[in-house]
This record gives sequence, structure tokens and C-alpha cells, in this order.
Amino acid sequence: MFCRNNARLHGKVVIVTGGSAGIGYEAAKILAENGARVIIASRNETKMKEAKKRIVEATNNNNIDYRTIDLASLKSVRKFVNETLQLEERIDVLINNAGAVGLPDRLTEDGLNLTMQVNYFGAFLLTFLLLPMLKVSAPSRVIISTASAMFVGTADFDHWNDIGRYNAVKSLANSKLADAMFMVELDKRVRGTGITANGMDPFLVRNTDILNNVDTVVAEISRVFVNIVGRTRKEAGNEMAYLATSPELRGVSGRNFKFCHVIFNHWLTHDEKLRQKLWNLSKKLVRITTEEDWENRSRA
Repeated sequence: MFCRNNARLHGKVVIVTGGSAGIGYEAAKILAENGARVIIASRNETKMKEAKKRIVEATNNNNIDYRTIDLASLKSVRKFVNETLQLEERIDVLINNAGAVGLPDRLTEDGLNLTMQVNYFGAFLLTFLLLPMLKVSAPSRVIISTASAMFVGTADFDHWNDIGRYNAVKSLANSKLADAMFMVELDKRVRGTGITANGMDPFLVRNTDILNNVDTVVAEISRVFVNIVGRTRKEAGNEMAYLATSPELRGVSGRNFKFCHVIFNHWLTHDEKLRQKLWNLSKKLVRITTEEDWENRSRA
């Protein structure tokens, strides 16, 4: 199903994490076609260079850039943010698309579960640090990748970063539940600023590298299933670009989308106290400093 719009984006700046491949690349290409300055954010510089080249050739839009970010490293996220704030005059859209499944069950150098950090904590930090510029650039949008796996996730904050406790599916589920709760709480905290925050469940997408970290046998079986029932990368990328730019979604916030329609969110996203606990714990675990904490400054 396509839900593409032709909003003209000249003068707009869009960041797409995981934009060098898969649905992130497709979304970046569509946004470039519509005139946006697109910043591809990913770990692999070689892949980003190639993605930039292909997008420029396909769209004749030379205003494409790339910047290295490793969501498994809080230091890398902060470096990306600092470079972006120095080089860009505005940010109109932040698309938190990057994610992974089947990562090794280990802690990162920041003491966080690798899957949780790549799929949630890294995106939380990136978004939190960029919110002041998003506010200055308003009306602006934040898109957060969700997944139906969240419905088997648990909000056991005391154990989310444990090692040896969860299998690959459960780790993914916990991280995507965190993303869904984060999206709703973000909507509440930025309401009235001109920033909107929405989630997108891409469903199953064919021909992506999301299964590259999964056990070989399981991955092959999964790919067969995905190739039968999944959607194309272009379809999912179209939806992502649609949520990021469509005029008809102006002011729509705090919603979870799938196949271009609002769908129900996890029931725990309606628990305000639980969302607040997650937000405050996340700030603590990603070590938001006094200088970075725009929330405290706004209260002063």
C-alpha cells in the first residue's frame, strides 16, 4: 500500500538513521526527490558514501550528506549531535529508523544491553539532544520505529539491561515497547512547541539486512516467510516519508501508524506514571548532563 505525498521540501533538513540501506535508504531517496536536504546517519561510512552517490544520481539532488553514528555508543551519538548542531542551521525531521535484531547478548561500553541501546537508548539520547533545534525549527517532526513485537515485551525496567535473561525475540520486544512508550511520552512533553512525534510499525519488509545478525538457519527460514507475506522496501520507505512530510498529518502526534493508518498502541503506553518512570530512568542511564538537560533549564 502506498501513501506517498508530493510535499515540496526545499529548505527542509531531514535526518534518517539507518539511511544507507533498507527502508531508511528508500525514505531518504523519496525525501531527496522532494527537495529536502537529507543527512544519512549510519555506522558504515562506505555504505553511506555509496548510498549518497545513488541518491544523487537518482534524484539530481546534490544536497545529500552523511554523518557517522553508532547507536551502541553514547559517545558516538553525542559526537554526531555536536557535529550536526555545528553544521546545520535547522532540523525539520528526525527519523529514528535504525535498529537491529539478533545482536549478541552483551553489555556495551556504556553498561547497557546491546539490543536495548541500539534500538532504544541510542535513539532516546539522539532525540533528546536534538529537541532544542527541532523546537527552533518548528513545525518539525520526529518519527520513531516501532514493531508489533512490543506486544510480547515487558516493562521490567530493573532487568531490561540484564545479560542471559532474554532471547533475541524478547530483547527486540522489550526495546520496541520502550520505543512506543517513549514516543507517547515525547508527544506529551513537547506538546505546544510545534514538534510532533509519531511511531511507525513497518511490518515485515523484504530484502533488508535486519536478519543479518540472526542464527543462519533461523534467518533463512525467516527470510522465506518474510518474502511471502512481507512488503517491499519501497512501500515501507514511502510510508516513512509520508509520516515525515505529509501536509495532512500536520499537528497529528502521539499516534502509531501501520500501512498508512493509525493503529492501536501497546496498553502500557497509556500508563502515565510508567512512561514518566521510563523517561527519567532513560535520562539517567544515558547520563544526560546538566548542560544537556533542556527540561531543567526550561523550568528555571
